[in-house]
Amino acid sequence: MCEVSSQASTSPSTSLVSKQLGARGTLNDTLLLPTTSTAELLAEPSISTMTSEDERQAALDSYRAKLIESREWEAKLKNLRLEIKDLQKEFDRTEDNIKALQSVGQIIGEVLKQLDDERFIVKASSGPRYVVGCRSKVDKAKMKQGTRVALDMTTLTIMRMLPREVDPLVYNMSLEDPGQVSFAGIGGLNDQIRELREVIELPLKNPELFLRVGIKPPKGVLLYGPPGTGKTLLARAVASSLETNFLKADGSAVVSSAIVDKYIGESARLIREMFGYAKEHEPCIIFMDEIDAIGGRRFSEGTSADREIQRTLMELLNQLDGFDYLGKTKIIMATNRPDTLDPALLRAGRLDRKIEIPLPNEVGRLEILKIHASGVVLDGELDLESVVKMSDGLNGADLRNVVTEAGLFAIKDYRDSINQDDFNKAVRKVAESKKLEGKLEYQKL
Repeated sequence: MCEVSSQASTSPSTSLVSKQLGARGTLNDTLLLPTTSTAELLAEPSISTMTSEDERQAALDSYRAKLIESREWEAKLKNLRLEIKDLQKEFDRTEDNIKALQSVGQIIGEVLKQLDDERFIVKASSGPRYVVGCRSKVDKAKMKQGTRVALDMTTLTIMRMLPREVDPLVYNMSLEDPGQVSFAGIGGLNDQIRELREVIELPLKNPELFLRVGIKPPKGVLLYGPPGTGKTLLARAVASSLETNFLKADGSAVVSSAIVDKYIGESARLIREMFGYAKEHEPCIIFMDEIDAIGGRRFSEGTSADREIQRTLMELLNQLDGFDYLGKTKIIMATNRPDTLDPALLRAGRLDRKIEIPLPNEVGRLEILKIHASGVVLDGELDLESVVKMSDGLNGADLRNVVTEAGLFAIKDYRDSINQDDFNKAVRKVAESKKLEGKLEYQKL
């Protein structure tokens, strides 16, 4: 009974265990199946990842190619636009040339008065006066009295503004180039250079200094001294160092038209033109050489030519009184006959500073000789001091001639360099020819 019950009790538990084992085996089987499928599933995304990387790389390569192509087209488009711009300029230029060939001429006139914003009174070159309109492109604010304009042939409308009329003689003066002259190339005139720069250079560069102190700078300066001492060279050095416009007028050229009586007043008009041109082209330096040709003392008696010279002098005095102290127009006059000048020209307020340019002393002659000898081929070291001692009474131009004569002596002897003997012979030759010149005596101003 007991055995049966034990067997009975055992068999259900055994069957339960076997069922559980079977269930676990089944569970294990079911757990093993996903393990295999997971490996397969993990292998599949790696292939898809490789495929997406290839596609991404291909897309990037395609984008780069398209970007390069786009930039190439942009460059081509830019070049084409530049070509179109150049062609448009050429077209406009050609069209203007065609219009210039086909258009009629225009009348030159002068503005007398502005009536309102649109109408002006002008005087035509033929003489009559008209009330005319103005082209819209013309700047009406610049239409002052005396402005030269071009008028339409039919309607007499102001078409454009014209530059002021410049006398050919004044225009030729403006073409005078002072050259590349520096103060280092001028020897023996240190004090004169300082005085000249105080009068001309300082007011042009630093006018506020004079305003701060409350003084008026000199309008002009007179350089006087024997011929060949460097008066013209000083004026050229000032103009070259300041890089200003330079008007060089010889006194004899200004009064050359006074020889013919029918041109009375021509020299005075030339003086007005010269100062007017200088004021319009500031900063400007007017250099009047040989001023004694028009600045001589006035007398009650004289010929018609003398009276014309006096009229020219009075116009010059009027112009000197007319321009501003702190303006950017300065005047330099030079003469070797200061004793003949009119006192009205020399008074304070016109030519405030008179600078004497004397003959160089021994130190000055040595400096000048070194400057001129620096550009030639010398045969070793030369004793220039002995040459200077033999050159007493010579000016700067004579010392330059000494170097030239020494070079000619070297050429005559078929040499390529200048020696001491050439200089000695040259200075004796120049000193001998100097005796032919008359000695100029004048009182110091």
